[in-house]
Amino acid sequence: MSTVRINDNIKKEVMPILDDLGLSLSEAINIFLHQIKLNNGIPFTLKRREIIELNDGHGSYVCEYGHLHDYSKLNVNEMLKDIDEKTYNNVEELKKTLEEE
Repeated sequence: MSTVRINDNIKKEVMPILDDLGLSLSEAINIFLHQIKLNNGIPFTLKRREIIELNDGHGSYVCEYGHLHDYSKLNVNEMLKDIDEKTYNNVEELKKTLEEE
């Protein structure tokens, strides 16, 4: 048996997700530890967010984690809608889409 300190804010955010998956926090931590053992390291890539700023002459765009945000729009609802709709897997995909528009 071990005691683990967990940030209260992240715990509150994660618990509903774990509940939906039918997992307790303890089970999730055990799964994570088993994955570390199986992968002989952290089971995912640790990296910083890549932020790319573009200007196509029509507006300023910022691409962060694959989301394209058009800050030239004045309508907040349209901006929020764009965040969900414009998702890119890589910079090449983003550039191709901008060229097509």
